[in-house]
Amino acid sequence: MPAAALTTTPTDFDGYGEVPGIHVGRSFANRRELAASKVHRPLQAGICGTAEFGAESIVISGGYEDDEDHGDVIVYTGQGGRDPETQRQVKDQELTRGNAALFTSQTTDSPVRVVRAVRHSSKTSNPSYRYDGLFRVEDSWHDVGRSGFRIWRYRLVSLFDYVPALQTPILQEPMGQDTPTRLEVKVRQIVRSTQVANFVKRAHDFACQVCGERLRTPTGSYAEAAHIRGLGQPHNGPDVAGNVLCLCPNHHALFDFGTLTISEELTITDHATGTEIGKLREAPGHQVDRAHLAYHRDHYSEGWKHSPNVDE
Repeated sequence: MPAAALTTTPTDFDGYGEVPGIHVGRSFANRRELAASKVHRPLQAGICGTAEFGAESIVISGGYEDDEDHGDVIVYTGQGGRDPETQRQVKDQELTRGNAALFTSQTTDSPVRVVRAVRHSSKTSNPSYRYDGLFRVEDSWHDVGRSGFRIWRYRLVSLFDYVPALQTPILQEPMGQDTPTRLEVKVRQIVRSTQVANFVKRAHDFACQVCGERLRTPTGSYAEAAHIRGLGQPHNGPDVAGNVLCLCPNHHALFDFGTLTISEELTITDHATGTEIGKLREAPGHQVDRAHLAYHRDHYSEGWKHSPNVDE
């Protein structure tokens, strides 16, 4: 089929979300056909999008050594820092261009189209490409890759199978799980312990451990349980009370994005302003594991070092 025949999208399509007329599983012979369809517009780059509006799409081609593809869950490596000849990582990645676009997709909770390269029997032949649907950027962080350089990583979850956890009440601390349970459904999903979450929230009487605010609703108080070290691959944090904070929605979001970090002494730093804003509130019976706080600092604060949003 000629490339021109693939361009079936309306002129008012803004580039984000599903492409009209393109079904999940659609195959494309090469990058030129893929670009003509508007599923992934660049002919070479693996990420399409801008820091201002977010990522439209990504291509998983196996080019980055730190990528992990588990089907419904992808741990995707950001762009930049590779030697064009050897394809090995030779310098640190920065939170710019496509990397910043994926971060914006997380903050705006906007879906991203995922395309996978399909390798054929001959190692010398070029791959074809398959559109595999919309994914949500659930998490983003920095890490040291296999080659010893700092990389940006993104956890993407298929929107088709993503199911949020339910809530049930509990009055005393349960044992939790060092390795969270998985249920065998269409895919393998993390089953969060709502008993652990509710214990932590009740221990703090639903007051945020950062600001002390307690939100009131018609049916009672509201707070959110924030895991310090994420569950599931690749963080593999335990679903236990020591790995959970009781936070209001605002400070939960800021903590997840690395805007807030907490020191060994429980001092809270706001990286948006570069200031210390107090100490983490504690409660009898709930001990926060300092090792998980250290992991969070090591993996979520790097993006603020050269951010234009930080006051000098």
